[in-house]
Amino acid sequence: MTETPVTHQLRSDLSIDQKLALKTASTRLHTEFDQTFGAETIERFLHSSYDQFAGRATVPNFLPLLAERFARQRLHALARVEGKISDGRPIVLFLCTHNAGRSQMALGFFTHLAGDRAVAWSGGSEPGTEINPSAIAAMAEVGVDITGEYPKPWTDEIVQAADVVVTMGCGDACPIFPGKRYENWELADPAGQDVDAVRPIRDDIEERIRRLLDELNVAVAR
Repeated sequence: MTETPVTHQLRSDLSIDQKLALKTASTRLHTEFDQTFGAETIERFLHSSYDQFAGRATVPNFLPLLAERFARQRLHALARVEGKISDGRPIVLFLCTHNAGRSQMALGFFTHLAGDRAVAWSGGSEPGTEINPSAIAAMAEVGVDITGEYPKPWTDEIVQAADVVVTMGCGDACPIFPGKRYENWELADPAGQDVDAVRPIRDDIEERIRRLLDELNVAVAR
């Protein structure tokens, strides 16, 4: 039985274009997840995801898109936690403070090397407003484009869905769930550093990612 879509009260500060974009995002998510979750859950995840970014977005017109992408990731995570989907691929979550440098480079390398054979997510305890430009430049030097990513928080369902949680500098803020594999990578913080300083951090992260993929028996793309 299909649930009647639930209409949430939209924020009063949204422009007409933002309201339309959010409704369009809602339609896409309902189409994608209507066999997995009810309308109330889908709407709740979309609007709570929007609120996660609303206070710190530098380009408001991108907010509905960010909210949709984050809600989609959270819904996939919840479906995995609840046993509604399982494709056998390992999921690795990279966490740091601002989700702007180390965790984004790790995500970039993991996705680049693993392809569709594994899944990687990232998050921050205090998400920044943009990806570190030096990290973007350093990754571009080795052929990995991370400009399509964005700093975001983590949520309980995302952490619970991960098989491996890699922390790098988020300290006591990093969530701990019993029985989950955790690794803490001691890495210098690239925040405020130029590209020359970021390169050694980048190379260290790549080596660690390759070792992790080997441990997970994930073939590395050539």
